Amino acid sequence: MIKGVGGIFWRTKNLEAIKKWYSEVLKIEIDHWNGTMIKPDSENGTIFSFFTEDDPYFPTEQQVMLNFQVHDLNEMMLHLEQMGVPLAKEKESSEFGKFIWIQDPDGRLIELWEN
Repeated sequence: MIKGVGGIFWRTKNLEAIKKWYSEVLKIEIDHWNGTMIKPDSENGTIFSFFTEDDPYFPTEQQVMLNFQVHDLNEMMLHLEQMGVPLAKEKESSEFGKFIWIQDPDGRLIELWEN
């Protein structure tokens, strides 16, 4: 019955700052309605996964973690360095791909993934 993820919605204390950060750091074009439509290409899929309350994969006080698939993780790392955005965890590689993590201005851990 489900054909895809319809959206991700959350609250923030500083709307303008968070919009600016996502626009500049992750190059997500935020429209006048405070959001955007990210249309996947044929190489992209959406993962829906559960974690136990005490799983250390991302902070236990954070109920949801965003994962953005990127075309080139090394290019993204250069961009982040130029923007002055530090990695929150070191780069990892596994059979699932390559991963890095950053934090947004509200302190949310964000995973960036190259498959």
